[in-house]
Amino acid sequence: MATSGKVIRCRAAVAWAAGKPLSVEEVEVAPPKAGEVRIKIVATGICRTDDHVVKGCIANVEFPVIPGHEGAGIVESIGEGVTSVKPGDKVIPLGIPNCGECTFCLNPEANYCVKFHFSEPQNLMPDKTSRFTCKGKQIHHFVWISTFAEYTVTPEYAVTKIDSAAPLDKVCLLGCGFSTGYGAAINTAKVKPGSTCAVFGLGGVGLSVVMGCKVAGASRIIAIDINKDKFAKAKELGATDCINPQDFNKPIQEVVTEMTGHGVDYSFEAIGRVDTMIAALASCNMNTGVFVMVGVAPSDAVISVDPLLLLTGRTWKGTLVGGRKLKTTF
Repeated sequence: MATSGKVIRCRAAVAWAAGKPLSVEEVEVAPPKAGEVRIKIVATGICRTDDHVVKGCIANVEFPVIPGHEGAGIVESIGEGVTSVKPGDKVIPLGIPNCGECTFCLNPEANYCVKFHFSEPQNLMPDKTSRFTCKGKQIHHFVWISTFAEYTVTPEYAVTKIDSAAPLDKVCLLGCGFSTGYGAAINTAKVKPGSTCAVFGLGGVGLSVVMGCKVAGASRIIAIDINKDKFAKAKELGATDCINPQDFNKPIQEVVTEMTGHGVDYSFEAIGRVDTMIAALASCNMNTGVFVMVGVAPSDAVISVDPLLLLTGRTWKGTLVGGRKLKTTF
């Protein structure tokens, strides 16, 4: 049955309030307005950022909300003026939009956009209305893409077309997890051949960092996690050493420094904890080392840093989805 131009009723995981479990509900998804795309979500990943959303740990998120930002699907219908995608196209919704007009979008070295949630909350569509309702109530969007719904609506500049042969259950991870980790090594850190690396946290993002370090030609990749069950996969993907901080009676940064002589060339934190961020920073070479903060900490987190960790020359960088403009990457 044709659905273009009609309200679609489907299932979605709704967070009604901060700290409350997700609830699978029947929601109504309105048709796309001008410049918008309605997508049938075929696959979605679960990122720790979504857990932060549910717990109320992401600033400026409004409830009730449909989380999810790591998905892939098929265009169901388009609004007036949309030209980059058409019904039937396979697409990836983009958590960081690309308006194409702001100073970041016009900078080839940047991948931020002033319309992203950190600058301008994306709880409602650009016209300040929602396309979701449930039980007579307005439901908010999350970064405009809300992939925890079977159908979602997003601005055209927050979606990108992908190859028609792409397996959606795999490429959904390109929307955040894989791109973030792999890109942190390749684009943000720019890992050099023969270098040494340490990766804190071996979830999907951390393992993607490991893959990026291996592809870049790192000679040694130290994978760090308190869950030893993750070590086999880490080694399969390129880790040369796997260590558990709980196996030592000294700070893990001291362990890494002793293993490498003067610390690694590149360190990455892919967990989102303040203590492991400081440990990762202290694990890299005190003069030329580069630390990349990949994990997202809760919005109320504050980091206290010994200035000497940076005064000697270390570089501390952050990264969002791996430092690439996803709109033009795929």
